[in-house]
Amino acid sequence: MKKMKKIALMFALLVTSLSANAQYDPGTWSMQVKFGFGASQLTNMDKIPLSDSNADSQFKGASMIGVDVQYQVAKRFGLQFGINHWWQGSGWENFVEDNVKFEDNKFALDYIAVPVLANFYVVKGLALKTGVQLGYLIDADVEMTAKAKVDNYKVTNITSIDVEDDCKKFDVSIPVGISYETSSDWIFGAQYNIGLTKVNKESYEGIKDSKNGVFMFTVGWKFKL
Repeated sequence: MKKMKKIALMFALLVTSLSANAQYDPGTWSMQVKFGFGASQLTNMDKIPLSDSNADSQFKGASMIGVDVQYQVAKRFGLQFGINHWWQGSGWENFVEDNVKFEDNKFALDYIAVPVLANFYVVKGLALKTGVQLGYLIDADVEMTAKAKVDNYKVTNITSIDVEDDCKKFDVSIPVGISYETSSDWIFGAQYNIGLTKVNKESYEGIKDSKNGVFMFTVGWKFKL
């Protein structure tokens, strides 16, 4: 019984130590390495570029990886700055045009993004966050898989078209999210980026004022600088 009490006491001291190490005092800096996965969709876009057919847009997979630095201003408030790489965009439902079926239709957008966030700690480890994120477009492609039947043969053609010149280079969004920091410095979060700027340079029929919308789950590890 005494041995069990000693083990329980050692475990309690270990948990206390981990919790204490996880606390970041006001005036200190920390860094977080993180990655994320989720879904994205462009608003006001019911027609795939380079096509005459209308096709309802739908979500496509999204991901991100990056590094954030945080300054703990006060016990319940911190400022977070980062540099991230975001893979996002939009998808479209399958459609048929000129007896050709188009599948796996995607509008893929790659951004280097700089978020500036305010973290409000409502309880220990739990933070609500919002701010602004500035993105710089580094790649934009429309990807389609075309399937047709020619002389009783099935033909499949996978096409990727560079449309970077048709898109605006800079993107501004408002991230709104929540995160939880464990005593071992792991951070689990979820956020939604509300796009403020148009993705396309010009408006076309079915493509007007299209903006980014991204939902992302994130996992990160934080350490003191």
